[in-house]
Amino acid sequence: MRHSRTLVVTAALGMALAGLGAVPATAATPTPATGHYTAGAKHTAANDRAFYDAVMKSVAKKRAANPLAAAVTVTYSTANAPSFRSQISQAAQIWNSSVQNVRLAESSSGADFEYYEGNDPQNGSYASTDGHGSGYIFLDYGQNQQYYSVRVVAHETGHVLGLPDHYSGPCSELMSGGGPGTSCRNAYPNSTEKSRVNSLWRNGLASAFKPAA
Repeated sequence: MRHSRTLVVTAALGMALAGLGAVPATAATPTPATGHYTAGAKHTAANDRAFYDAVMKSVAKKRAANPLAAAVTVTYSTANAPSFRSQISQAAQIWNSSVQNVRLAESSSGADFEYYEGNDPQNGSYASTDGHGSGYIFLDYGQNQQYYSVRVVAHETGHVLGLPDHYSGPCSELMSGGGPGTSCRNAYPNSTEKSRVNSLWRNGLASAFKPAA
């Protein structure tokens, strides 16, 4: 039997909250959106990889602890999104069964990123980061009732793994988000998306394990 060790990223991404069930506070430090489920919301393409880059910074800090790791485990918290715990778990299982170089696991403390829930009709569901190691996924109640919720969660989680939005894609493409309409119920990444995530995290690991100059 082949055994592999998993590198667990433990550096928490700090969060500020306006209150449980509300949109996280952003007044002090504006947090540009990494990606939204629908194209109608304000979107900053330059930040598509910000979540991935922030997590990989945590990986780099841990490279000396376990340089032979076969995969990276990224931890998340559902404490502030209790209504979506089932959908989040399903989304994590989907990604874990689809890719090999990164794993998603729930953590009760010190998570790498967090999920939040609430009402935000203007922006809907989105992934957001300040580009400096702090990030979260916000799940909008109304949008998750209108669209297939597991797909929404899996899509936003795809941003954490480094994938950008591609709203013009078909339903078979997870990162097409709400582009195909409310009838789309596919919550799985296609072969191209799987390959891209595996490549990103394989290359990310190689970069993280490279000795500092």
